[in-house]
Amino acid sequence: MAQKTRTSANFSSLPVILLLGIISLPLLLMYAYLFIDTVTDSQAGSLVPSEFTLRHWSFLWETKPGKPNIWLVTLNTFIFASSITAVILLVSSMAGYVLSRLNVPARGVFLAGVMVLHAFPSVTLIIAIFVVLQWIGLYNSLIGVILVKAAIDLPLGIWLMKGFYDTVPWEIEMAGLVDGASRFTVWRRLVLPQIKPAIMALGLFSFLTGWSEFILPQVLAPGAQVQVLSVYLAGLIVDDNNFDFGTFKAVGVFYVVPVLILYVFFQKHLMNIYGGGTKG
Repeated sequence: MAQKTRTSANFSSLPVILLLGIISLPLLLMYAYLFIDTVTDSQAGSLVPSEFTLRHWSFLWETKPGKPNIWLVTLNTFIFASSITAVILLVSSMAGYVLSRLNVPARGVFLAGVMVLHAFPSVTLIIAIFVVLQWIGLYNSLIGVILVKAAIDLPLGIWLMKGFYDTVPWEIEMAGLVDGASRFTVWRRLVLPQIKPAIMALGLFSFLTGWSEFILPQVLAPGAQVQVLSVYLAGLIVDDNNFDFGTFKAVGVFYVVPVLILYVFFQKHLMNIYGGGTKG
């Protein structure tokens, strides 16, 4: 009987799967053709490739004139995204716990302020941030743009972590405190293991937002030695004299591959971010 019910459920979902497949087919074809176009050449006006070539991928072993080395740019992007993730996880995990568990003065005002800060788009603050970074000597440096990006994303991280902490039963902490453990030990050894999925989800979310950031690195760190992949990709468009559409698409594929790999392996953890952060 159970087998029959399972088979019926599979057949009932089949039309939905077929419909989603048909709707997604143009998008899949577009991505497939995007990759094919990076390893082939076509005649002008033709959609059919005429020859196989790796010329568009030559940026991997040759430095383009007037452009930084792609591996240096990739390393900068990885450092940028990883550093943002580390700062957000460290500060959010501690601040969220304090706001969830401790009787902090003006706690409600602080939480409201966190959400107000998150409501401001980074573009509206860019001029003030630019002036501040120049004044303190961190303009055109990775550390400067890392601190700015982390500060802008921290309000959301704190709010989400506070919501996840709210779901942890008080009894777990009380047991540790009764046994003589300090508040820090209770947080580190008893509470943090309970929200590992939340930490993983917030870490992935922070890394992906850092990897895809463009406006802040473009304005605050445009130099060749601190350039990230999004700025490198945009620079190919403005180079009218040496613009190669095939190379542009190849760099785009190179840029998106790490994101696709992360999403394929960690998509379940990423979806956990919607399971918390809702309590006030």
